Amino acid sequence: MSLPKQSAIPPKEHAPSLLKLCACMVYELLTIIALSIVFAGIFYGVFGDATEGMKRLLQQMFLWTILGAYYLWCWARSGQTLAMQAWHLKVVTQNNAPLSKQTALMRYVLASLSLVLFGLGFLWAVVDKNRLFLHDRLLKCKVVIT
Repeated sequence: MSLPKQSAIPPKEHAPSLLKLCACMVYELLTIIALSIVFAGIFYGVFGDATEGMKRLLQQMFLWTILGAYYLWCWARSGQTLAMQAWHLKVVTQNNAPLSKQTALMRYVLASLSLVLFGLGFLWAVVDKNRLFLHDRLLKCKVVIT
């Protein structure tokens, strides 16, 4: 007598806890610091001192672009940054599809704006019933546990 086959019904999705999201963000910060140190050093080696004036603005734009390239590459390729891999999180669309390059770019831009506005878009997850960041709510994305 054979047992009936189990259907491949995925387990019910749960939003990651706020603690897990915050811990992942601390790891993200460490990655951002490391990348910024390396690429600020490269910028300094090529252009010299960038502590004031136009060079400072160019260095900030350069670092923002480098960090954006890192996030776009990770989110569009696998949906996970290094920190997200460590915490078993992944960013996907509401239909559980990978982010397109355009959506990943908009996510980076909106997340950057959120940081400029004192992190309000990230704090949104505290009051959101699905624990979505504001930029994810707007773009119809979500962070899921892998």
